[in-house]
Amino acid sequence: MSIEVKDYGVTSDGQQVKQYVLVNKQGMKAILLNYGAVITELHVPDGKDGFADVVWGYDSIAGYEVNTPGLGSAIGRNANRIGKAQITINSKVYELQKNNGENNLHGGNPGYNRRMWKGLIADDNKVEFSIESPDGDQGFPGNAKVKISYTLTDDNELRIGYEASADQDTIFNLTNHSYFNLEGQESDNVLEHQVWMDADAFTPTDDGLIPTGEIRSVEGTPMDFRSFHALGERIEEDYEPLKQAGGYDHNYVLNNEGAYALCCKLKSLKTGIVMEVYTDLPGMQLYCANFLDEEAGGKNGRVYGKRSAVCFESQYFPDAVHHENFKSPVFRAGDKYCSMTGYKFTVE
Repeated sequence: MSIEVKDYGVTSDGQQVKQYVLVNKQGMKAILLNYGAVITELHVPDGKDGFADVVWGYDSIAGYEVNTPGLGSAIGRNANRIGKAQITINSKVYELQKNNGENNLHGGNPGYNRRMWKGLIADDNKVEFSIESPDGDQGFPGNAKVKISYTLTDDNELRIGYEASADQDTIFNLTNHSYFNLEGQESDNVLEHQVWMDADAFTPTDDGLIPTGEIRSVEGTPMDFRSFHALGERIEEDYEPLKQAGGYDHNYVLNNEGAYALCCKLKSLKTGIVMEVYTDLPGMQLYCANFLDEEAGGKNGRVYGKRSAVCFESQYFPDAVHHENFKSPVFRAGDKYCSMTGYKFTVE
């Protein structure tokens, strides 16, 4: 195992960005930036004595400074949507940024993915990134300390650890927004990728993609991935949740019961690459890049289009702060938020 630190580029305001290159004994490589705690490249064995880079990203720091889709990004303080961009904690109302219609999406601006993090090599296979988020940042209460660690194991798992605490009661719901395509950088869509999910239910939404509070069985619906289905097989079906979101962009209710466990699989029949997703969080957003709209500046001049990749975002349920039947993302002052998500790669 090795970790190499290199200069990556300079931001528009003159800050030097560092690149952390983690390589395991199998040759799998993860490349991270201290800008946004971003995953820029993920080279996994392709079964043909080579490697495929299976995540979307930009060719330069300029792309990451904009990065509206959140390619490879660390997301916080709160992943996904909060209805009416408003939360109430201890009877006090906090106004958040309305950056998704009338709602709040992924915390607000500037997002955690457009900030400089402090990087630290914590072990021979582990890098830690940390930031301090002041009281009122994005509208959330409490001075917060946030740490995200990336560990590359020798069995080809990139494990992401999240830790945070604050001096006031606040929300913590951190995730990673990598876009995956197991057919590599030359592929234009993931509609033939096969997906399995250990989830018997999902959380339907209104037209603004805010959960209604219902937990609905996937039985008999195109949302059912309890056996493998191609993403494109049912994505255009006449089913209200799919029409609302323009395809798959939904929170699944995982069966892991809070344990770090295998919850999802993604595989390409073309390459044989399989990605297993593990988490201890209760939800997983399956997002098929429905809103990725000819995103320029990609690797090797690529322009990334709609449904060219798929995201698996571990999380507390969207808008959980407004639904008593959803596990709460509110953490008390001094309590530690701690979670783990992993992406493991094999070849069939």
